[in-house]
Amino acid sequence: MIYLVWVPLLMPFLAVPAARRVAAALSPRHAAWLLTAAALALAAGSSAAMALLVVPGASYLPAVAVLGELLEPLTAGPPALTIALALAAGGLLAWRTAVLAVAAHRHRADLRRARIAVGGTDGELAVLRDSSPDAYALPGRPGRIVVTTGMLRALEPAEREALFAHERAHLRGRHHVLLAAVELAALCHPALRALREPLGYALERTADEAAAVAVGDRRLAARAIGRAALAARAAGTPGRVRPRAVLAATAGPVPRRVAALLGAEASAPPAAPRTGRLVAGLLLICLTLSGATVLGAANDLHTHIEIAQGESAAK
Repeated sequence: MIYLVWVPLLMPFLAVPAARRVAAALSPRHAAWLLTAAALALAAGSSAAMALLVVPGASYLPAVAVLGELLEPLTAGPPALTIALALAAGGLLAWRTAVLAVAAHRHRADLRRARIAVGGTDGELAVLRDSSPDAYALPGRPGRIVVTTGMLRALEPAEREALFAHERAHLRGRHHVLLAAVELAALCHPALRALREPLGYALERTADEAAAVAVGDRRLAARAIGRAALAARAAGTPGRVRPRAVLAATAGPVPRRVAALLGAEASAPPAAPRTGRLVAGLLLICLTLSGATVLGAANDLHTHIEIAQGESAAK
């Protein structure tokens, strides 16, 4: 068991580059879901593996031995190594839990402050009196499209509609949930941090395409996003601090997004070449191995517990 648990801990270093490569060959919406699912699966696998490392070392504690009705500790190797691994894994799990709790609390607090700043006015659109151009999708019940007077002045009426359609797509697609999930998963394993940037890009591209469909003009959507980004960059830091947990049309690699909108209309990318299929297969193998080895290690540990309990009952 002690050898199996290392597979889910090391697998993200191989699976993350494969996930990024596969996501680049998919449509933005499918790429976003793939990256989110991969991040959650890998984070769950690594966390479960660390929890399994704790159990054999914890069995040396008298209270745990009595609770599990164990006559002898669950020795998965040399006692000194087993205890050391359990202490290290337990410490990391406790630290992870604290970091996740703080991050989740900060996320909720940022959104709460943003909703208070927006106020309780009716309607989907919330206009803030601020000369700094800014616009973003604020999740909640109901979700709001927040835009400053500076941004309204920077865009023409048709461009404003494209911008609103972009932010509306973020709200309807609940993109903030996917973003928050990957942000939290990235706190569970350092390799998963590399998925945050491609996910952000995929979500923005998904909203870009939705805006282009809504206004019926890809060039108009591209112009609106480009002008909004230029206006926001020229103004520098917004007068009101935008919450970190929200998505905005001016975020990410805007030139690359504009170029994608101005290119050939593509509801789906062309079929992946042979290399892409090989990478997709590698990603599937990585995710399967991560889950299978966790289950295998858990089953191995369960068998050791049953043997220990059986020996205890026999005596």
